[in-house]
Amino acid sequence: MFDNKIVKYVHLLFGVMGLLWLSSQNSYAVGISVKNLSPTVQGKAADDDEEIVITATPKAKDAIFNSGSSIVYDVKLESKIKSAQVGTVGYSITSLSNKEITQHAVDVNIGKLSTKTVSLKIPSQPSGFYKIIITVNVTDYDDTVRRVFGVEPTQIRSEHSKPADFDQFWQTAKEDLAAVKPEFKTTELPDSSRDNRRVYAIEMKSLGGITVRGWMTLPKTNNKRKKFPVLLGLPGYQVNLLPMFGSDEDLAIVVLNVRGQGNSRDRIRTLRDDYIFTGIEDKKKYVMRGAIMDCVRMIDFIFTQDELDHNNIMVSGGSMGGFLSIATASVDHRVKLCSAQNPILCDVKALPGKVTWPLKDFSRYIRINRGLTMDKVLDNLSYFDTKNFATNIKCPTLMGIGLLDHLAPPDNEYTAYNNLKVKKHMIIFRDLGHEVAVYYKDYEGRWMRDTFGLF
Repeated sequence: MFDNKIVKYVHLLFGVMGLLWLSSQNSYAVGISVKNLSPTVQGKAADDDEEIVITATPKAKDAIFNSGSSIVYDVKLESKIKSAQVGTVGYSITSLSNKEITQHAVDVNIGKLSTKTVSLKIPSQPSGFYKIIITVNVTDYDDTVRRVFGVEPTQIRSEHSKPADFDQFWQTAKEDLAAVKPEFKTTELPDSSRDNRRVYAIEMKSLGGITVRGWMTLPKTNNKRKKFPVLLGLPGYQVNLLPMFGSDEDLAIVVLNVRGQGNSRDRIRTLRDDYIFTGIEDKKKYVMRGAIMDCVRMIDFIFTQDELDHNNIMVSGGSMGGFLSIATASVDHRVKLCSAQNPILCDVKALPGKVTWPLKDFSRYIRINRGLTMDKVLDNLSYFDTKNFATNIKCPTLMGIGLLDHLAPPDNEYTAYNNLKVKKHMIIFRDLGHEVAVYYKDYEGRWMRDTFGLF
């Protein structure tokens, strides 16, 4: 069904866009992986001639096990040591918040320059995600492999409810946005055209009268009646999105730099680390309220363009862009497809004890604001919790997560996914952190084209 042009398009557009959505110079939003995923987990790199290469492979696909079943990892030990090795292979299981659960070790004998496989059988666990630390301790070598596995994650539910006035809060935000004249300004940039696409700079007024900017690229065509479905790309944390190109002749690509980011640093010009807590003491003034309304305003812009297909709009982004994608699809049902990779701020009240960021920055802000507490911050963040937005989404939704994510833990991610009441699909990368692999972008491109009828 999909020809080489489309495959090329996916890699040029979605792969590059993934880099921009997820990349930055700090650890808050890392780049999309362009390496092939390995089906195994490697231990220490081969720095020395004499070592043991450790390969730990879960028996279950994606390291997701059924409830009530044994959890098994096959640990392959390839010894490059020129003498026999005696010792143990063991495991330690903890919760994602590092609560100890169980541990065990078995004896192992490895001949010189030989290979040995040990099956570690772990008792069944309740629904959730768990850290597993596999240790190898033998005569002349020791090493550790750290990974995460899940048990029936579709059963995970948050212990924290949505604020009773959540829907009214966002309805009021949209009414406040509607009271601001958008003053849309579109400027074609002929010198920037390439890949047979025209380039436009977009400028508009958003919530609070703040000016935000973005870009649009359109395939060149002589068909004046042509209407292009729209991919709206949303930015990762402090990422500056630039015009997006690709060889697809059927799709318009729009990207937005929300307030305080990229070329939308208007009245909000924070330091990188300060952006996440800007205005957090008041939920009506929190920067993310405006950022989400910036996304809604870009949907308004799309609806003013005769060349764009208003019935076929997809939002997509990673990290903060994943959060913005879910939030936008939740508050604006003109969005017809939603794709979110590693969205942040899922189940925010369950983040303490699991992640350092953004809690460390919130704590720093609390110290210099008398009367502000972490409980107050988390109460305000409940109005920006990805899991709470998920309950109101009306369009098909795709999510991708890495089980090793230290910014968006997998059990928190599943509280949002499990709140979706629409057609949905989750892609899990068991050996990745705050990133997705090229496979996700390939799948996303095919899914979008199928849904929008772009054959």
